[in-house]
Amino acid sequence: MDDLALQLRGYRLTTAHILYHMPDHPGVLQTFLWQKLDLVPDLPGLRRFLDFWQREIEGPLHSVTVAAGSLIKPVTFQHVGVSVTLN
Repeated sequence: MDDLALQLRGYRLTTAHILYHMPDHPGVLQTFLWQKLDLVPDLPGLRRFLDFWQREIEGPLHSVTVAAGSLIKPVTFQHVGVSVTLN
């Protein structure tokens, strides 16, 4: 299914900022960004990814911050009060 069809079915662009401990240096945090279209608020895609992470990747999770927004929204025009002349 293409992105537009997914958005029409309720999927939203979801970004997860993941902090995890490095396996060789547990006192050091590393960052990873995950971004996909996902269903909000249940986030099944992100949950599958985090389950995979905990099962397969050695770096233990520290924290996950999630943000989601809609990609489809009405067009808005705003007057900025600037006039530009091109020759």
